[in-house]
Amino acid sequence: MNKRNLVFIATSIDGYIADKDGGIDWLHSIPNPDNNDMGYAEFMSHIDAIIMGRKTFEVVCGFDIEWPYQKPVFVLSKSMVSVPEKYKDKVSLVKGELREILGEIHRKGFYSLYIDGGVTIQSFLKEDLIDEMTITLIPYLLGGGVPLFSDLSEQLSFRCIDTKIFLSKVVQNHFVRER
Repeated sequence: MNKRNLVFIATSIDGYIADKDGGIDWLHSIPNPDNNDMGYAEFMSHIDAIIMGRKTFEVVCGFDIEWPYQKPVFVLSKSMVSVPEKYKDKVSLVKGELREILGEIHRKGFYSLYIDGGVTIQSFLKEDLIDEMTITLIPYLLGGGVPLFSDLSEQLSFRCIDTKIFLSKVVQNHFVRER
């Protein structure tokens, strides 16, 4: 069993995952006539479960679509006491220290985990719990907004193992943690 915590996320060139108003419409501003998923389906095929933060969960719930995940979803939140009834069979609420939460999820048989949401990714990085990051750069400078990264108590070294260009504008880098 190979335990891995993986990130797959898009940012602006200046490192924001949402604009100053929390909006993400700019993520879809590049014409994509063939609906290229830029490796997302392939990424998801290697994932056992998803850990996302409350804010990301709320954003996903606000999309006017059916629930988009076929994998178990664990919502990390200090403030939520329950998930909306509509999502009870799709989402589990988790609270506590990250290492304890990971232990609980691993005991359920989920080892390859997709970590999603800005604050959640930042929290995992602060605990040095991210093994790989796939970061897709959308060619926009937002000049502010919700950052992907925050302060760390120490530097973390990653190695870029792959770079791809999509739609002649979008750059995707795949990084692996060097320990």
